[in-house]
Amino acid sequence: MTRRATFLLGLLPLVLTVGAAGPPDPEQAPGFHRLDFWVGSWIVYDVATGRLEGTNRIDRVLRGCALIENWSEADGSSEGKSLFYFNPATGTWRQVWVTSAGTSKEKQLVAELPGGAVRFQGEVPTRAGGTVLDRTTLTPLPDGRVRQTIEISRDRGATWVTGFDAYYVRSP
Repeated sequence: MTRRATFLLGLLPLVLTVGAAGPPDPEQAPGFHRLDFWVGSWIVYDVATGRLEGTNRIDRVLRGCALIENWSEADGSSEGKSLFYFNPATGTWRQVWVTSAGTSKEKQLVAELPGGAVRFQGEVPTRAGGTVLDRTTLTPLPDGRVRQTIEISRDRGATWVTGFDAYYVRSP
């Protein structure tokens, strides 16, 4: 048997499986809709001070298979972009975040919390050569706002320090 024939025969079980069940329809599969509460245009305020932090726009893209986040600081000093995407094979959402300062981080959904909240967490390399744990909790609130809390742990999760805590209010 030729190398190509062996390769094609090896793909046959995969083709039959995908063909029989078909790929999930992002418009119908509930996993793809887990972050729908996060979609929209937002004005962002610090929880403690009420100070304007910035604006954020989150859009569904690729038939709902992913979300694109577009963050802008209130003073225009920086911006950031995220790609959130859902992997139906693992049932997990992931986030890749990059800023205009050249920093980046990757997280995955690690918890679904009461009230529809979700928590993403990842290990982020530091400039000093170590790593920190970085987690983000998104909590949809009954009045339509979303609270985002970003925390860092330098001791593998024993303690957490809040670096960002804000209310997201829908833009008019």
